[in-house]
Amino acid sequence: MSLAHGRPYLAIPGPSVIPDRVLRAMHRGSPNIYEGPLIEMVASLWPDLRMVAGTTGHVAMYIGNGHGGWEAANANLFNRGDKALVLAVGQFGLSWANSAQGMGIEVEVLDFGKSSPADMNRVEAALRADTGHRIKAVLTTHVDTASSIKTDITALRAAMDAAGHPALLAVDCIASLGCDEFHMDDWGVDVMVAACQKGLMTPPGLAFIWFSEEARRRCGTTDLATPYWAWGPRAEPVDFWQHWDGTAPTNHLYALREALDMIREEGLPNVWRRHQALARTVWAAFDAWAAGNPQIGLNVASPADRGWSVTAARLGAPHATRLREWCEAKAGVTLGIGLGMAQATDPAYHGFLRVGHMGHVNAHMTLGALAVMEAGMAALDIPHGDGALAAAARVVAESA
Repeated sequence: MSLAHGRPYLAIPGPSVIPDRVLRAMHRGSPNIYEGPLIEMVASLWPDLRMVAGTTGHVAMYIGNGHGGWEAANANLFNRGDKALVLAVGQFGLSWANSAQGMGIEVEVLDFGKSSPADMNRVEAALRADTGHRIKAVLTTHVDTASSIKTDITALRAAMDAAGHPALLAVDCIASLGCDEFHMDDWGVDVMVAACQKGLMTPPGLAFIWFSEEARRRCGTTDLATPYWAWGPRAEPVDFWQHWDGTAPTNHLYALREALDMIREEGLPNVWRRHQALARTVWAAFDAWAAGNPQIGLNVASPADRGWSVTAARLGAPHATRLREWCEAKAGVTLGIGLGMAQATDPAYHGFLRVGHMGHVNAHMTLGALAVMEAGMAALDIPHGDGALAAAARVVAESA
């Protein structure tokens, strides 16, 4: 018998749960795309997009996913043959590097592995070694969606300044925007990349680039910035259609408007604190489970180096895959695969999973997912420590 019938819960790190309000906002016929209410509504999006990023800079929107956001950033930052320094703390740092290489950009990768944060001394040394200042930009993830490692952006900016290097700083906030605290201007970020399907609680389909005036001055007229990817007309259009180089993604825009309204109503600092509390709830449960099985544990040792939107963990092969399959089939909870921790053909692949807690998520959803996971471990005879649910509940009680 299955107990999965009812409303399912997608506890993966994106696409995240779509609020009913956002779904209702999308449920409408096609509007006039030349004049009237749509144009007026879209004008209201830009101040709120600047608000969630912590910037007064420029914003460009693309019809695309996070990979499209990378390509948009690459196209505007670099000419073919320019050099990028990429900090990789998981699969998505490496993927951004691959995206840049595929576009003809020279890439130097500082790979810090899958469980350790970036070493800023190595970053500073790499920049000091670039005496000819060939590195045009440093690319990094704020939170790597695969490893859940969070990069200290203020420390990175300090390392760049200490090296006296003029490179621009570009940060992938796809997994962290609207979940983890981020201040683009105050932290000295020149270019920021995000997408709508995680903390912004909107179905996949929109990618965003925020860029500083310095980035606008130094970039945007590259030989990679074709008419579709060039950020200038999108950020400062003469005509409405130039925001997307064509037809507007109308229903997504209404969804985004509703999602931004929800963030404003809660208050962005409160959104951050909610995500931090729910992340700590998941961490507390895993710490308790690990007491009964050394194969169980969080991927990132220090809480300071963990993102607030997703938790990567290990259960030992094949238990993570077994647990994921049981939770979805028997209880209606879908957990994330352990992306990038091992090749899918490697038996070790089945020892990793991720729990998403981003966007439209509250205490009962997170506690419910943890309870289902514990039920699955019991049903599958996966050894684990006691007291996980009580520990998680204490975090919620102390945070409320």
